[in-house]
Amino acid sequence: MAPEHAGQRLDRFIQHRIPRLSRTRAQEVVRACAYRADGTRRRASERVRTGELVVLVRPPFAEPDVPLYFDVLYEDDAVLAVNKPAGLPVHPSASYHKHTLTHLLKQRFGENAPQIAHRLDRETSGLLVCGRTRASERTLKIAFENRRVRKRYLAIVRGVMPEDEGRIALPMDRAKEGLHILMEVTPEGEGYPSVTRYRVVARRDGATLVSLAPESGRQHQLRVHLSAIGFPIIGDKLYGPEGSQPFLDYIETGMTDELLQRLGHDRQALHAHELELTHPSTGEATTLTAPFPEDLVRLWGTPLGESAFASARAC
Repeated sequence: MAPEHAGQRLDRFIQHRIPRLSRTRAQEVVRACAYRADGTRRRASERVRTGELVVLVRPPFAEPDVPLYFDVLYEDDAVLAVNKPAGLPVHPSASYHKHTLTHLLKQRFGENAPQIAHRLDRETSGLLVCGRTRASERTLKIAFENRRVRKRYLAIVRGVMPEDEGRIALPMDRAKEGLHILMEVTPEGEGYPSVTRYRVVARRDGATLVSLAPESGRQHQLRVHLSAIGFPIIGDKLYGPEGSQPFLDYIETGMTDELLQRLGHDRQALHAHELELTHPSTGEATTLTAPFPEDLVRLWGTPLGESAFASARAC
């Protein structure tokens, strides 16, 4: 316990030490987890002392419910392509272990399960490519790192985009204040070069379905770029019209009817639609596609023919 924290309420101290924790949540943590060294329970109103050890004992871990499935889109001896549902995390984290795509792959394929070659956010649906062997995994990862894989996403954004196509070239970096996972556009000459090309697929009142092709691979790039030009992705809890407030509210309350109305959808309306890559074994040009998911079809609300999605490939 550092001297500057001496005298603080225990719940305030816990809130200070754990990022993004609300006061209410800090009090819940104290009630559920806080103990003295002798094993007796502590209260949120207790004052902490210099040099004191605050003990938090985590209760038995219960992972949040997520979709526990994936569809195989393509499979051969070197490559596995899967369609990840929205809500399923890719890799283990503090909150998810068995409820991840990594674990589901091990369940289906055993200890020598295909290894995922790139990443998608938990809320983003769509195409993920895995290597079936160590050699193909390494080749695929190098191709992604060196930007030799062409990616296309589909997103439903707020507002009607006036231009049929365009190029967003805005440097990005981690936000200097606030949530540690937050990214932001930086002034010219600062941050890292970041480029996204886009092409409008369809428009309706108040929204646009747009195809996106990132030329760089910054974290949250598509979401940040679209928000920066005034067309944030519907359902985005971090980069929508309210900034990160919906994300904080979601941590506090979960998805309520009021929050859902503010967001417009229960997850960011972003889908990894297509990849063009060189097959790691044959060297042939290979195109893989994940169909537009049902929740985004319902969100869009009007039928979309195959010709609409074909136009997305021009991006």
